[in-house]
Amino acid sequence: MFPHSPGVYRYYDSEGNVIYVGKAKDLHKRVAQYFVDPARLNRKTRILVSKIADAQYSVVASESDALLLENNLIKQYKPRYNILLKDSKTYPWICVTADEYPKVFLTRRLVKNGSRYFGPYSSVMHARGMLDLFSDLYPLRTCNNKITSDAILRRKFRPCLEFHIGRCKGCCVGAVSRAEYAGYIDEIIRLLGGGGRDLIRHYKALMEEAAASLDFEQAAVYKEKMQVLEKHYSKSVVMNAAVNDLDVFSLVFEEGEAFGNFLRIKGGAIVQSLNLGFRIPIEEDRASVLSEFVAEIQSKFGTLSAEVLVPFLPDVEMEGVTFRIPVRGDKLSLLQLSARNAKEMQSNALRQREHTDPDSFHQKVLAELRDAIGMKELPVHMECFDNSNIQGTNPVASCVVFRDGVPSKKDYRRFKIKTVIGANDFASMKEVVNRRYSRMLREDPDDLPQLIVIDGGKGQLEFAWQALAELGLTERLTVVGLAKRLEEVIRVGDPYPLFIDRNSQALKLLQQIRDEAHRFGITFHRNLRSKAQLSSALREIKGVGEKTEERLLLHYGSVARIAAASEEDLAGFLGKPDLAHRIRVHLTGEDDGQ
Repeated sequence: MFPHSPGVYRYYDSEGNVIYVGKAKDLHKRVAQYFVDPARLNRKTRILVSKIADAQYSVVASESDALLLENNLIKQYKPRYNILLKDSKTYPWICVTADEYPKVFLTRRLVKNGSRYFGPYSSVMHARGMLDLFSDLYPLRTCNNKITSDAILRRKFRPCLEFHIGRCKGCCVGAVSRAEYAGYIDEIIRLLGGGGRDLIRHYKALMEEAAASLDFEQAAVYKEKMQVLEKHYSKSVVMNAAVNDLDVFSLVFEEGEAFGNFLRIKGGAIVQSLNLGFRIPIEEDRASVLSEFVAEIQSKFGTLSAEVLVPFLPDVEMEGVTFRIPVRGDKLSLLQLSARNAKEMQSNALRQREHTDPDSFHQKVLAELRDAIGMKELPVHMECFDNSNIQGTNPVASCVVFRDGVPSKKDYRRFKIKTVIGANDFASMKEVVNRRYSRMLREDPDDLPQLIVIDGGKGQLEFAWQALAELGLTERLTVVGLAKRLEEVIRVGDPYPLFIDRNSQALKLLQQIRDEAHRFGITFHRNLRSKAQLSSALREIKGVGEKTEERLLLHYGSVARIAAASEEDLAGFLGKPDLAHRIRVHLTGEDDGQ
């Protein structure tokens, strides 16, 4: 029997393996939810319950303690049905060694030897930028010598090139005191802890003090350091420095996974940033996933800041921590910055997945599109139509075909509008759709698409639907319109447009096929228009017919070259001096006196 206390429960399978670890404010009530009414559970959770052979629990003092214990047990057992960290990347840290004359360097390995570590940094460029700042401000050593007071007294080392060019003070030969060197390290630790603004104010006070004492050389040194810091933080500060130190969490969700970003702000600057991915084997609510993210960060960095910004509240309260959802100002800007980082991680993961496993990626996108539109079948075969004309001239249409989420260019088709006069996009769309699918029904009725996309609004969609209805195809396939202005999906008979998430891969696929149809159609239209303009320039001349036009273009290559030819040359080629004269006058406006 489980107690009415906060704690952690563990489910085991028939082989004694831990398959799920969960936290609860009330163990008895939480565990009972799995077994009292299984019909209320989602499909994945019912699968989990069917594999439970035993359960155990651990009682803790508070809900926050339960969260931390759950996090540790998940790392220990790696249960199959728990939210698991997907990101295995080792992020860099800045290390300050525990030597008498410490070194400061970048590392991905944490060694318990008394050294202090700051980070991790999700951006190596950010970490290297901090190291560049330190080298500009302080003459630190970069050698691997084990420098001690005894070694200095015994003159064990000789100064290196770094000393001679002024980049190191020469601690190996006692040219700088241990106290002075320790002062450099103290200031570096302050910078790594977010004390950049305080250090700028400190240098400003020292500069003014030195200037008042007429020590202008030392004042110039302090001014240079102050300017270096100001230049660095002009790129790093993301908010008003008067805002208290705080932490920021954001999450974006994809089917079966989540991507999170964590920012730590001190003194108005980001001092830590970390991206993490989570695999979610069973359906978990957003608040629970956020709690797991918070626990993971707490296990990495220790105590959270007193104020934590979140997009929504986690399902666990923590002593000494206030969770806030900002609605305006600098704090909202910070949350939006964190969300952009999380979305960028999501985009990178999807792009990488598309390259490593394109088939799986495209199937997932097609499933997302099917669910968004409300289709029954997966749209593995999609076709899109677009009309092109300028004031009714050379009206054409295009049909592009996507199979399994990628273009199938061999199946593209172009149409010249035959039965419609003038600029009538609606009637043109009906004609083209009717021609396309009446032919498919005759030649290959088994290759009909699951989804037809019409580039346009309600008018074009309605006429396309009429053409399909006349062919008896309205029950066999789905047709939608995609209006470019707001990227809204229009469905037949639905007065309200469907807005798909602008960041979703489903909408991006619809936009891709629509843009491809537009590109293909406009290229065809331009080619026809160019040919028509060429033809009209010669055909307007009395005595020039189709065959004469063809002979001239084959011989001279272009209308411009025909116009540049002399009348004698034209007469010699055509054998008709009068026609050569008319061509010359028409194309150039010049009359040689004949």
